Amino acid sequence: MFTVVVAWLAVLAVCVAAVLFGQTARRRPRRRRRRSPAARIGLFVSLSGPWLVVAVAAAVGAVTGAWLPAAAVGTAGIAVAAVVGLGMDPG
Repeated sequence: MFTVVVAWLAVLAVCVAAVLFGQTARRRPRRRRRRSPAARIGLFVSLSGPWLVVAVAAAVGAVTGAWLPAAAVGTAGIAVAAVVGLGMDPG
């Protein structure tokens, strides 16, 4: 049980780090032209994607009862969401 709690705390820590990483896309100096649609989607993915991945991983853990593998997959999914968001809106 302790391992599962620590794993989910790690998932939340990675999620917060990924969201803060995604904030870098928002904090750059404003350009005169508007963002492209891909850049807007990338910004959404980099800011909201990690939280959505945590919600899906928690739901999968609740449905299957496999909390530890769900935490591991959730951590990997958060990293993928952050990288995809950065790739679509590189700043």
